[in-house]
Amino acid sequence: MAIRAVLAIVLAPLLLSPTILGYTSGEIKSWCAKTPNPETCGHFLSHRKNENNLIEHESDFLKVSLEVALDRAMHARANTNTLGPKCENDREKAAWEDCLKLYEYTVLGLNETMSTKCTKFEAQTWLSSALTNLETCRAGFYELGVADHVLPLMSNNVSKLISNTLAINKVPYNEPSYKEGFPSWVRPGDRKLLQSSSPAANLVVAQDGSGNYKTINEAISAAGKRSGSGRFVIHIKAGTYKENVQITKSMKNIMLIGDGVGKTIITGSRSVGGGSTTFNSATVAVVGDGFIARDLTVKNTAGPQNHQAVALRSGADLSVFYRCSFEGYQDTLYVHSQRQFYRECDIYGTVDFIFGNAAVVFQNCNLYARNPPNKTNTLTAQGRTDPNQNTGISIQNCRVTAASDLKPVQSSVKTYLGRPWKQYSRTVFIRTYLDSLIQPAGWLPWSGNFALDTLYYGEYSNTGPGSSTALRVKWKGYHVLGASEASKFTVGNFIAGNSWLPATTVPFTSGL
Repeated sequence: MAIRAVLAIVLAPLLLSPTILGYTSGEIKSWCAKTPNPETCGHFLSHRKNENNLIEHESDFLKVSLEVALDRAMHARANTNTLGPKCENDREKAAWEDCLKLYEYTVLGLNETMSTKCTKFEAQTWLSSALTNLETCRAGFYELGVADHVLPLMSNNVSKLISNTLAINKVPYNEPSYKEGFPSWVRPGDRKLLQSSSPAANLVVAQDGSGNYKTINEAISAAGKRSGSGRFVIHIKAGTYKENVQITKSMKNIMLIGDGVGKTIITGSRSVGGGSTTFNSATVAVVGDGFIARDLTVKNTAGPQNHQAVALRSGADLSVFYRCSFEGYQDTLYVHSQRQFYRECDIYGTVDFIFGNAAVVFQNCNLYARNPPNKTNTLTAQGRTDPNQNTGISIQNCRVTAASDLKPVQSSVKTYLGRPWKQYSRTVFIRTYLDSLIQPAGWLPWSGNFALDTLYYGEYSNTGPGSSTALRVKWKGYHVLGASEASKFTVGNFIAGNSWLPATTVPFTSGL
């Protein structure tokens, strides 16, 4: 024992020596040169204890880069937690509170990517979401006009480190299969639930007292206390429920079933105009993976004068929405992050009314443009900030028409398919009916030439009076697609739907 103790004392300085624990400068320079942020990569690798062998393969480099990103994200989360007392007003506090959640989601997502069971495709999805979380955190301060005080104190390199991991892990799209109209990530039992005429419920919500609870939030709270994480079905009977509903990260595989669109209505009125962030304005916010909703309406009634006001926000991986309606004006449907699928849904809005940075497919949905206060509608605003994020909005076999309030004044309003919210905005319309409300140019700039070369907008085989591509924009990033390119954005390819959608029993089309 004495000899061991002496050896430990003698060896201690050697174990702390950078020549033993650090990577060689040549190694660091060579590997970091392959990333979009080589200086950030080099700094953190050179200050990191090398507890492994040399970086010999790309997989070694990815593992080390993920470990560094997770370590820095945990530091950033801890720092963010300390900043509450420094908030000078309610708006600053509202943005900071979003960041607490978003840093937590980022740490959880980075942890998931380091699981031995995680596929490269899943890793790209979770890394894409982690980066989106940090962008959303920053955005809250800017939209509430309070970016000067607390936000600089949150400055860190986590976004750059995650961007590096996205570049190292970069994966091509792979074509999964479809089953009974749904991506195959939908489990067989879930598919049956979605298609069943009267699925059995674990809990019933009814305002008249005929169920287990009178409010949705009481039922959600009870569901959160259940043992296990199997599918849990909550039936919400017809009625108008004035509630802001949250399905948290720990609440996996929750399913909400209403009595039909326009019958079961969940409604709220939070908005940026009212002092909320866009992120926190959602009437229904979902981040628990495997979430499903069917046969209900979600509204935000803040009105057009209150600017961003979200009806539904989903950051739930493998989430499905079937025969639902989402009603609002600006920013109605926030497809925030992760993999999502919408089938036979109605979406109403004005400005950027489908927006976010999920990998999302809409099939057989109705997009209804409403009458906007500023006489301009944009259907989509996609938020991809990194060229290696596997995200985008794919609108397939849908219908784009004017809502009843727009029809009488349609000639005085200009409606566009989308505009580039972020640098690498990516949106495609495939085999969709575009009515005469769509402007001949099709797409609208965000600001000057911003993102026009780096965005990816595509149209394939659309129909209707607004579908002609003859007078469409001439941007470098705009494409009239061929079949092979369009197929990359189908449910099979884009959200690996064949591996998870069948289980939900929601019908889907895998390819073109």
